[in-house]
Amino acid sequence: MARSARNKPENIQEANEGQEALENVTSFYDKNKKQINTVFAVVVLLVGAILGYIYLYKKPNEQKAATAISYPQRLFMADSTDLALNGDGQHGGFLNIIRKYKGSDAANLSHYYAGVCYLKLGDYGQAIKYLKDFNGKGTNLAYNAWGALGDAYMENNDVKNGIKYYNKAAGNPEDDVFAPVYLYRAGVAYEMDGQPEKAKDAYKRIRDEYPQSTAAQSIDKDLARLGVVE
Repeated sequence: MARSARNKPENIQEANEGQEALENVTSFYDKNKKQINTVFAVVVLLVGAILGYIYLYKKPNEQKAATAISYPQRLFMADSTDLALNGDGQHGGFLNIIRKYKGSDAANLSHYYAGVCYLKLGDYGQAIKYLKDFNGKGTNLAYNAWGALGDAYMENNDVKNGIKYYNKAAGNPEDDVFAPVYLYRAGVAYEMDGQPEKAKDAYKRIRDEYPQSTAAQSIDKDLARLGVVE
C-alpha cells in the first residue's frame, strides 16, 4: 500500500517538480556564485561592524561619559558655573564632554547644562546655541530647556522667540510648578510685544488652571491692570 501510494502519478509529478526547482536554484547559484558570495560577505561585515560599534565602542563610551559628567554636575549644583562649563584643569567640564563623547547620552545632556551655564554667565547667543542642540524629546527636561531658551531670547531682545519658547515650556500637563511660571513670563512678554489680549489669556489661564501656584497669588492685580475685573 505504501509503495503504491508513493508511485501515484501526482506524487511522482510533485517529486519531479521538487527536483526541477532544486536544480534551478543550484543552476542560479552556479551562474551567480561570485555576486551572491560578495553580497553575503558584505552583509556579514556590516552586521559585524554594527555589533562591534555597539559592544566595543558605544557601550564603553557611554559608561565613560556617564562617569565623566558627574563631576561638572556637582559643580553646577554648587553654582560653580564657569568650572562646570570649562573644567578645572584636572577634570573636564560640559564642553569637554560634548567634544570627547560626541553622540553619547551624557554629551547630549551636557548641551543642556552648557546652555544654562552660558545663560547664567550672560552669553545669550551661546546659551541659545547649546540649548537648541539639546534633544530632550520625550522627557520633562525638554520643558526646562524651552524655558531657558525663552529666557535667553528675551535677554537677547528677541521677544517673539521668547514668547514662542515660554509657551512651549508651559505646555507640560503634568507640571503645576514651573508651567505657571513660564506662562506668566509669556504673559509679560506678550505685554512687551504689544499684545495685551494674549497677555490677558495667559494670566487667566494661571488664575483658572493653577490657582494654588505662586504665580496665581497676585494674578488678579495683573488682570486688573489690563482692565479685567471679575
